[in-house]
Amino acid sequence: MGVDEKQKARLFELADLILAISRHLHAAKADTAESWTPLEAAVMRYIDHQPGTTATQAAEATRLISSNFSRALRKLEQKGMVRRETDPDDARRVRLYPTQRAGENLRHLQEAWSSLLEEAVPDAAEAEAVLSTLRHIESQLLTRTSRS
Repeated sequence: MGVDEKQKARLFELADLILAISRHLHAAKADTAESWTPLEAAVMRYIDHQPGTTATQAAEATRLISSNFSRALRKLEQKGMVRRETDPDDARRVRLYPTQRAGENLRHLQEAWSSLLEEAVPDAAEAEAVLSTLRHIESQLLTRTSRS
C-alpha cells in the first residue's frame, strides 16, 4: 500500500468514525430534544451558527437543493425553531433566526451530548485538539463548497 493508498484508508476511516459517532449522538438526543430529520438538523445547525442568514446562504452552505431546503425550513418553522424577519435594509430579503425554543432545545442537546462524551474524552487538551482538527476540516469543506 503506497503513501496515497494509506492516506485514502486513513481518510476513509476518519469519515467512517465521524458517521459512527454521529449515530451515537443522534441516539442520545432521542429522549432529550426535539425530533427532526438529518436535513432539518443541518439547516438548524447552520441557522444556529449564522443567525440572520438568508435562505439562499443557508441552502448553499448546507448543500441542499432548493425544494429540500424549503421543506426542512418549513418544518422547523412549524416546530417553532426558526423565525423569519424582513431585512431592515432590504424589505425583499428575509433573514432567518433561531427561536427561544431552539435555544432551549440546544441546551438540552448540550447536556445530553456532553454527558455522553465526558467519559469518552475526559482530557480537556485532547478534546481541544480534536475540536481544532474538526473545525479545520469543516472550514476546508465549506471553503471547497463555496468555490464549486
